[in-house]
Amino acid sequence: MFSREWWKRRSLRVRDDKVTKAAELSLRESLLPLCLVTILFFLWGFSYGLLDTLNKHFQETLHITKARSAGLQAAYFGAYPLASLGHAAYILRRFSYRAVFIWGLFLYGLGALLAIPCIKAKSFAGFCVCIFIIGNGLGSLETAANPYITVCGPPKYSEIRINFAQAFNGIGTVVAPVLGSYVFFGFDDNLALQNVQWVYLAIAVFVYILAVVFFLIELPEITDADMQHQAAETHAGDADQPFRKQYRLFHASFSQFCYTGAQIAIAGYFINYVTETRKNTDSALGAQFLAGAQGTFAVGRFAGAAIMHFVRPRKVFLLFLTACIIFVAPTITQRENTGMSLLYVTLFFESICFPTIMALGMRGLGRHTKRGSGFLVAGVFGGAVVPPLMGAVADMHDTAMSMVVPLAFFAVAWTYALAVNFWPWYRDTCDAFTTAEIGVRDREDGVVSKSVVDEEEAVGMEEQTVGEKGL
Repeated sequence: MFSREWWKRRSLRVRDDKVTKAAELSLRESLLPLCLVTILFFLWGFSYGLLDTLNKHFQETLHITKARSAGLQAAYFGAYPLASLGHAAYILRRFSYRAVFIWGLFLYGLGALLAIPCIKAKSFAGFCVCIFIIGNGLGSLETAANPYITVCGPPKYSEIRINFAQAFNGIGTVVAPVLGSYVFFGFDDNLALQNVQWVYLAIAVFVYILAVVFFLIELPEITDADMQHQAAETHAGDADQPFRKQYRLFHASFSQFCYTGAQIAIAGYFINYVTETRKNTDSALGAQFLAGAQGTFAVGRFAGAAIMHFVRPRKVFLLFLTACIIFVAPTITQRENTGMSLLYVTLFFESICFPTIMALGMRGLGRHTKRGSGFLVAGVFGGAVVPPLMGAVADMHDTAMSMVVPLAFFAVAWTYALAVNFWPWYRDTCDAFTTAEIGVRDREDGVVSKSVVDEEEAVGMEEQTVGEKGL
């Protein structure tokens, strides 16, 4: 079983200059790897949902301000650029997607284990450090998983794939607040903190088991050469241009920064909002309301993925982000069930924005795909910037008034939605991939693109020549 060939097939290093059949995977061929990677989306959805609940929990048990409790979000999302532009990006470009999956799970489990003694010591600063380590792990997973879901399979379905997979992220954000409402609230402070320890121990055990599974499984690896091939086949993008001239990517990354910051801020202070604006609502009930809101978020992703079968993803994105702006604005002045209901609707329309920005922003990058995906994931750093701003406004006024902060960031993110729908330079690149038949037509007929076969034969002949010279 553990022969040299067995170990060779599980090598974490993959040649990035070789075009493979992964460039034209069909829907059926991509199903198994997509299912495995989708588990990762659930994991960080669970972790993110847990963070929103812990935000309010630590305000009560450790007696800290709203602005200081936002240190959890700052530590968590502040780690993303370090991962997506640093260590995870390096591993992705030098080794493989699978290597980044295993590395990210290792960091996630390490942070979860280190969190236990910090919780016992009631050290908020120490717990923030552990959250920073977890953020590095999840940032690594996102650096690999988001582009992998986008490129693993026919390009025309990439937005649908990533939104469907991200829907399980939404399910994770539902499960975490429900769990938190029962194990974090309604107990004395010491018992509640002990329950947090058991949750993080269970997380560590699960992610390390999953890391072993990813080591043992064989995943198709999509190389930069594969993505260059796709860009050439669709005649889209500026893949032949240097990375510094990928201006659409940088606009998408900035939009991701603004949108993600607004989304994280709203979820992070959702419990504060409902407990302040709705009568007879304590933190435990607020956590259950948050779970319901995250449920609408998950439903929105399934609904958005379904709509994208019939309407171009860029149009769905414009509609949903516009609705976020329309529905979050009245929450500043509305109270009771009206204000909370508006937030429910806002979370529904937030659902498809992050993954769709990710998919649209990667269009036409070709050989720059892996590096570009790191910039898009780094946009999650907005989650470290906007919540503290919102917390500061909430401390000065109230949580309802602080909704003006995410509203402003939604408006800035909206510029990208407008660009991909009305600026031909953006729009035509997106549409070229939406109408592409790569992985659909040819593979269904049992025919692999000639360019892929020729490239593989050329590489094989080159390797054979090198071997003969060695002899």
